[in-house]
Amino acid sequence: VQLQASGGGLVQAGGSLRLSCAASGRTNSMIVMGWFRQAPGKEREIVGAITWSGGSAYYADSVKGRFTISRDKVKSTGTLQMKSLKPDDTAVYYCAADTDLEGAVMSLSSYDIWGQGTLVTVSS
Repeated sequence: VQLQASGGGLVQAGGSLRLSCAASGRTNSMIVMGWFRQAPGKEREIVGAITWSGGSAYYADSVKGRFTISRDKVKSTGTLQMKSLKPDDTAVYYCAADTDLEGAVMSLSSYDIWGQGTLVTVSS
């Protein structure tokens, strides 16, 4: 599986942005798609995840109620809809796939396929 995230950009605080993650290759091997972010000088953290088959979504407390994760199995695309953005949401955002489900859905170490990141900058 190959993943490519897109949709990042500059947005004002309080604004919205939608990120996409296009999957290609052996997409039927994806069990979970996760979204992560890494702010300058900080460790990468999980934003949320979605089970590819059933569409169950999970969120980090910091984004719950503001971010929505969805997926389109036909288009092999995952989406991270972000609203009420804050300057603290500024980061490079990544999508990733878990193809073996050997760990927890919300654990960074569970993901074995990573896409390139897309930068989201939220201005105050």
